[in-house]
Amino acid sequence: MTDNEQKLLGKTLWEIANKLRGAMNADDFRDYMLSFLFLRYLSDNYDEGARNELLDDYPGPNGHVTPLQRWYEENPDDIAEFEKMMRRRMHYVIHPDFLWGNIVAMAKRQDNDLLKTLQKGFKHVEEESFQSTFQGLFSEINLESEKLGKKYPDRNERLCSIVKEIAKGLEEFSADKDTLGDAYEYLIGQFAAGGGKKAGEFYTPQQISTILSKIVTLDSQNPTAGPKKRLESVLDFACGSGSLLLNVRNQLKDHGIGKIYGQESNITTYNLARMNMLLHGVKDSEFDIFHGDTLKNDWDMLKEANPAKKPQFDAVVANPPFSLRWTPKDEQAEDMRFKNYGVAPKSAADFAFLLHGFHYLKDEGTMAIILPHGVLFRSGVEARIRKKLVDDGHIDTVIGLPSNLFYSTGIPVCILVLKKCKKPDDVLFINAVEYFDKVKKQNQLSPDHIEKIISTYQSRENEDRFSRRVSMEEIIEKNDYNLNITRYVRTEKPEKEIDLGETHVRLVTSDKQIYEATNKHNYFIKELGLPPLPFGIAPDKTSGEKS
Repeated sequence: MTDNEQKLLGKTLWEIANKLRGAMNADDFRDYMLSFLFLRYLSDNYDEGARNELLDDYPGPNGHVTPLQRWYEENPDDIAEFEKMMRRRMHYVIHPDFLWGNIVAMAKRQDNDLLKTLQKGFKHVEEESFQSTFQGLFSEINLESEKLGKKYPDRNERLCSIVKEIAKGLEEFSADKDTLGDAYEYLIGQFAAGGGKKAGEFYTPQQISTILSKIVTLDSQNPTAGPKKRLESVLDFACGSGSLLLNVRNQLKDHGIGKIYGQESNITTYNLARMNMLLHGVKDSEFDIFHGDTLKNDWDMLKEANPAKKPQFDAVVANPPFSLRWTPKDEQAEDMRFKNYGVAPKSAADFAFLLHGFHYLKDEGTMAIILPHGVLFRSGVEARIRKKLVDDGHIDTVIGLPSNLFYSTGIPVCILVLKKCKKPDDVLFINAVEYFDKVKKQNQLSPDHIEKIISTYQSRENEDRFSRRVSMEEIIEKNDYNLNITRYVRTEKPEKEIDLGETHVRLVTSDKQIYEATNKHNYFIKELGLPPLPFGIAPDKTSGEKS
């Protein structure tokens, strides 16, 4: 399927969403829409796998009974062995009663048990389908909500309509992971764009995500060598819907990452991320998304006290909440993440997020994090943290981006690239604030803008009004550790130099022409008996003219 067809599917589903949600809040309807899309993907892949395994034994439909339902009915003694084989091949199983094909068939005949079947099906996927349990995966989908209807028949009827419309929109399109995965991403982006500031917090626009992903997949010591062939692990500790992690994976293709790790505090977004992984063909054994508070570091895996056993990652990416107010406890001054640098102030947790990710970065790894510009110049404890990072040579690159790129805020942001071991004894500053396209109310980065930023990061070349390698001496001694980008790369165009001698000649010539024209005009005015115009300053007698 072409990119245009994939985008068309996303637009088709978005139109269906707007048509069906009626008075329902966009965030609420998002959960229904994306969950049904997820179930369609799992079902079609599973059904195809079952057909390939059973081959000639795969029966045809019989009335309301789907082929796999019929096979289950006719081969009860073989079900356990069949599901064992499917777990090995597909990494999951779905009972035929809960496959999308059966759900759609029930919706089309207005089956009174559709709602109950969906409830059982969602619980089945959460608890039984995968080797890993996905407890609470559909917890935000309330099929008993009065927003669907006040009574069970009303809710069931509404769900029948929703399922039928989604099925109709999907029937012309492929169910492969690339197609539905892209449609899922498109819908997440649309819901984020349409849901205002709160909805946009869980989503990193793809063009910004691509910059971070390309940077962390390049060779950390020699970016000009190009992307690494493989990353053993990548972490996003504020992963939202998981799109940034998937973008990193996409840069290295399917087999380029050993395992994906993410953490997310919002339960709805956490579930979106898990669905997003599976829908993009990431097996349940290939990712680990944890629901918890990053600042409290409540993920047991990351709380290993033995430094030799501390988890470390080849790449760390993040787009954490900007300047989040938090309440650090006294004991966090001794927290291994902050102990050598300091604890971020209550007013802004930006450096707390940064230090959390940096703590788990491998020595040869790369970290790229999106933060507000304030981290570059704010005083107090943030200045002390920034000083320590600069002194230790951990800040590799500072990239300034245009304003109004995010759905959640219009402020301009920066990308900080950090490394524990870096070769250049300087910091690269890239000021890309003028590189964007205006698309409706939002600014966007084009592929050319992204390529310019990435190629400059790789080459570390100086370019007037865009990039500059700055020595540690200039940062420390001349600017007192202030990393404000405009101190090093100014975008103002220099004023055009004025040749005063040439300007003087032009002014004298103009003055002479005015004098001559006024003199001629007064000649005719005098003949008409009207008062003459007053003369200005007569031309300089040194010019040879008479006054």
